[in-house]
Amino acid sequence: METTRDFRQVAQSWLDGNYDEQTKSEVKALMENDPAGLEDAFYRNLEFGTGGLRGVMGVGTNRMNKYTVGMATQGLANYIRKHCTGDDIKVCVSYDCRNHSKEFAKITADVFSANGLHVYLFESLRPTPELSYSIRKKGAQSGVMVTASHNPKEYNGYKVYWSDGAQITSPVDKDIVAEVNAISDPSMVKFVPGEGAGRIEIMGEEVDNSYLDDILSLMLSPEAREKHKDLKIVYTPLHGTGVRLVPMALKRLGFENVIHVPEQDVNDGDFPTVMSPNPEEPSALKMAVEAADREHADIVLATDPDADRMGIAVRDNDGKMVLFNGNQTGSMLTYYILNRWKELGKLDSTKYVVKTIVTSELIRAIAEKFGVKVYNVLTGFKYIAEIVKQNEGKGEFICGGEESYGFNVGEYVRDKDAVIACSMVAECACWAAEQGLTLYQLMQKIYKEFGYYRESLTSLVRKGKAGVEEIAAIMTDMRNNPPKDLAGSPVVKVVDYNKPEETGLPKSNVLQFFSEEGDVVSVRPSGTEPKIKFYFGAKGDSADAKIERLRGQFIK
Repeated sequence: METTRDFRQVAQSWLDGNYDEQTKSEVKALMENDPAGLEDAFYRNLEFGTGGLRGVMGVGTNRMNKYTVGMATQGLANYIRKHCTGDDIKVCVSYDCRNHSKEFAKITADVFSANGLHVYLFESLRPTPELSYSIRKKGAQSGVMVTASHNPKEYNGYKVYWSDGAQITSPVDKDIVAEVNAISDPSMVKFVPGEGAGRIEIMGEEVDNSYLDDILSLMLSPEAREKHKDLKIVYTPLHGTGVRLVPMALKRLGFENVIHVPEQDVNDGDFPTVMSPNPEEPSALKMAVEAADREHADIVLATDPDADRMGIAVRDNDGKMVLFNGNQTGSMLTYYILNRWKELGKLDSTKYVVKTIVTSELIRAIAEKFGVKVYNVLTGFKYIAEIVKQNEGKGEFICGGEESYGFNVGEYVRDKDAVIACSMVAECACWAAEQGLTLYQLMQKIYKEFGYYRESLTSLVRKGKAGVEEIAAIMTDMRNNPPKDLAGSPVVKVVDYNKPEETGLPKSNVLQFFSEEGDVVSVRPSGTEPKIKFYFGAKGDSADAKIERLRGQFIK
């Protein structure tokens, strides 16, 4: 982060500089009416981090707008031109349903084109995983997805992908950040394609069909699907990009009873029917659950605005709809997939699964029972994709997931993929039905076999400059004064991921505390939102009670 600077002076430079009149008018309004807002908009540059940009939309250096998007794209284009050879350097661009996403994607495509790059731009909004897929399909060197995933409506963002279809990782990420930081003024950006510009080619239905063909080839139980094709599924895209492709995938799999939530099929960056378009939030699934009760549906599937995360609801033994969290869904799908792979004779020592450090240890227990190797990586699906890349030609990725409702199967897509995940959950329900089980009962069967695991996440939101400082202070205090016990059980191990020499993983601002009883608490500031996250994990019959004690211990 930058040192403190005179935000008023920076704001004045926007009034004096070559910015459009609407931008100048909005800067003036902040100056006259909102001094705190002015400071937050100009006190620093919006940080281009290792995954790209994410921030509140509006005028200012610390906001998502056409100038900050243009500058980021120019820096990325400079990096690509320096490090990729050949006459036809290709990039793919996609966008979600958020306000200004289409505009930002067009600016991104234009700047790439103005720098002589061949751009593949989706004709309309598409899921993030399809952008990942398209990069490898088109043989592109890089890609950009304009999205803020499941963030509140005020946000937008810009995810950068590399030639393997995964989000950028070290050392490429740091080198791109340096190139972006070298673009100090919008005057350095080639906004308008001119002579020597690269072609902008529109992508659409052809890529959709190829993507669906490939990901649906990963399914495992056609006979069970055929017998239970009348499974009643309620699906909601939460106003986002899953609206076409998830129902298309389910239809191709033979499911005949897919029920929509019409109000949420409408693409709308204001997300008018939900407080937050995040399937991790129970309120986001409220309308879908109500529809399921009206229609007597079996399961609910929900995807976030860029359709990389999925939430589900299932019926318990009393017929009531209950929500699964990301750990439960990931564990259940891992159990299903490994069972089927074993039955199909596909398992051997080269196959593996991947989980993140804050994701349930139940996934490890399941994989180890099947004799499958487990990789444990830092939070972020790009680290799962990195393992897949490292193992190309040596081993096969079965599946992997993270607690934050992200899951993927197979190697076609190198990011979490809610289109695949929704398809696999629906098929898993059919497989369970063959055994006389609901998905809820299947989860209870897994607990009976492996022990009861319970996880919970609590986030503290701290906005603005003061919030950034408070979050930093919390992490410093925990490093200097780690807890002596977790819910009464002595802490026997502290892992600081800021010390890669000890963890064997890239440096990351994460702390983990392990107790004698095997419970774990992980603490990390979010890389994309103004919050600090506390992950609680407990095992055993008293896990529920221990989770509450842990929450009371850490959340003041």
